[in-house]
Amino acid sequence: MKLLYKEFALAAHPSLFIFTFLGCLVIVPAYPYSVIFMFGCLAPFITFMFARENNDAWFTAILPVKKRETVKAKCMLIIAVQLGQLIISVPFAVLRNILSIPNNPVGMDATVGWYGFGFIIFSVFDLLFFPTYYKSGYKAGKAFLLAMIPVALLMACTEGIIYVPHLSWLDSSDPESLLRQLPVLGAGILYMSSAFFQRIILRSNGMKCKSIGKLEPPGSQSWGVRFICYASFNFLLLLRSR
Repeated sequence: MKLLYKEFALAAHPSLFIFTFLGCLVIVPAYPYSVIFMFGCLAPFITFMFARENNDAWFTAILPVKKRETVKAKCMLIIAVQLGQLIISVPFAVLRNILSIPNNPVGMDATVGWYGFGFIIFSVFDLLFFPTYYKSGYKAGKAFLLAMIPVALLMACTEGIIYVPHLSWLDSSDPESLLRQLPVLGAGILYMSSAFFQRIILRSNGMKCKSIGKLEPPGSQSWGVRFICYASFNFLLLLRSR
């Protein structure tokens, strides 16, 4: 928990908290609500880039904690933000129904089924992003792009599935349709739970960030610093030979 607190206090980029509160966009009358999930996936990318530029991995590696614990803390940070985004959106979705705002004309409404798809989308992103990122410990862009390919397809399916004649009940907010959507929500929660515990927690030993064990001090990976060190070393060898 102390490492998780450290992630929120020191490693999290300010945009992480802004994207979390964007769950309130479900009250907008005409908006593709699946884009909210994209913000939940963009937040980890920006945060990991921010941590890389601030040498967070190197400073964390010198703490008296196990490497796998640092990975767990990062994963828990992102998952907490993604869950927070969904939780924050709930009262706004309820308020939308109270105000009798017409159905979203550009995609799926924030129904029970929509939340189920949200859990699935976040799970797929996390399962691809974290292992890919921790293969190197610094290639956040590559991990983000690879994870966003299936996420974009799932987002498109989420918005388009309501136009399938026999699946239009996924876009309905009447009590009978909401009951039919409960299995979708249950499947999403179950999938995210299994993904978190089996892939992220239990396999964090294999995602200990291979680069942590060979991390160099901040700035040592700069070409300018390497050139200066190389030139200084050769100059010392030249003086010694004389």
